[in-house]
Amino acid sequence: MTSSQQAVTAPAIRLSGLRKSFGHTEAVAGVDLEIPDGEFFSMLGPSGSGKTTVLRLIAGFESPSAGTVHLGGTDVTRLAPFERDVTTVFQDYALFPHLTVRQNIEYGLRVRRVPRAERADRAGQALHQVRLDGYQDRRPSELSGGQRQRVALARALVVRPKVLLLDEPLGALDLKLREQMQVELRQIQRSVGITFVLVTHDQGEALALSDRIAVFHRGRIEQVASPAEVYERPATAFVASFVGTSNLLGEQESRRLLGVGGTHSIRPERILVAPAGTTPGAGQHAVEGTVTERGYLGHSTRLLVDLDGGGRLTVLQPQDAAPAEPGSRITLLWQRTHDYQVSPSD
Repeated sequence: MTSSQQAVTAPAIRLSGLRKSFGHTEAVAGVDLEIPDGEFFSMLGPSGSGKTTVLRLIAGFESPSAGTVHLGGTDVTRLAPFERDVTTVFQDYALFPHLTVRQNIEYGLRVRRVPRAERADRAGQALHQVRLDGYQDRRPSELSGGQRQRVALARALVVRPKVLLLDEPLGALDLKLREQMQVELRQIQRSVGITFVLVTHDQGEALALSDRIAVFHRGRIEQVASPAEVYERPATAFVASFVGTSNLLGEQESRRLLGVGGTHSIRPERILVAPAGTTPGAGQHAVEGTVTERGYLGHSTRLLVDLDGGGRLTVLQPQDAAPAEPGSRITLLWQRTHDYQVSPSD
C-alpha cells in the first residue's frame, strides 16, 4: 500500500497502548482506540476517569508515559501541539477580551500568516457557519454565554483542522441553552464534515450528539459503541449504572428473579406495572412487590418497589399509566430480552 493510500484509509485518530502516569497515579491505563474521519465521537466518564487526559494527549498538551498517538496515519506522539492538525475548544472559551469577535476568530489565521483578504473571507464564512452574522465588531463581554461558545467554535474551525477537540464546551451553560447548543453543535459538525471529539461527563449530551461513545472508568475504556448500544446493551455493570438509570441484579438476585446466574441490567422504563397476581405472558418475567415511593418527574413517574423475596427495583411509568400509590401491591413484568447480562466492574 502506498503512503497516499494509507492517508486515505487511516483513521483520523489512532491511539495504541496509551498510558499516562502522574507520579504514582496512573491516569490512563492502556487505551487502544480508533476514530474514523468525519465521526462525532464522545469520551464519556466521571471526574478522574481519564477522558480529559486522553484528550490532552491527542492535542499534545501532555506527553504519554507509553504508547502512541497517530493523526491521519502520522505518528504525532512527540510533536508539539502547534505541529498537530487539531484545534481545541475549552469550557472557558479563552477568548481575548480586548479583541472583537472578528479579531478573535482571525487570530489563528494571523499566527499562520494568512493574507488579510483571505483572513477576512474565512472569518466571514466561519461567522456564518455559527450563525453570528452581524456580530463581528462586538467584544466578548457584549455576548451571551451561548454566543461566546459559538465564537470559540468559529475560531477553532476557521483554521480548517482535521480534528476538533471539545473539552466540556457546554458545561458552563444553563440547561436550556446547553440543549439548544447541543443541536447547533451537531448541525455544525455535519456541515463542516470534520472529526469532532467531545469530552463530557453528561450522559444525555453524549447520547444525543455522538455517532459513537467511549465510556471511561479508572483510566480504561469499558465500552466503545453507538449511543443505542451503550444504553440498550451495556458491556459492564459500570456502563449500565453510569449511562442512564439501571437496575443491577447480582448473582443471587439474578438466580432468584431470572433463574440464571451472573450480573444483569434492567432499564426502569422496560418494566411494566400490573395489578397484583397478574400472570406473566409468553417470554415475560414477573415478580410481586409493594410500592414504597412515588416521584413525579414530569415526563414520567418513578416508583421504588420492594420485592417480596427481598431487594428493590426502580420503575419508570409513563404519565398516562394508572397510578400506583405507595403501599399498593403490584406485579412487575418485563420481557426476558430486556434483562441484559453485563460483566461485573471493579
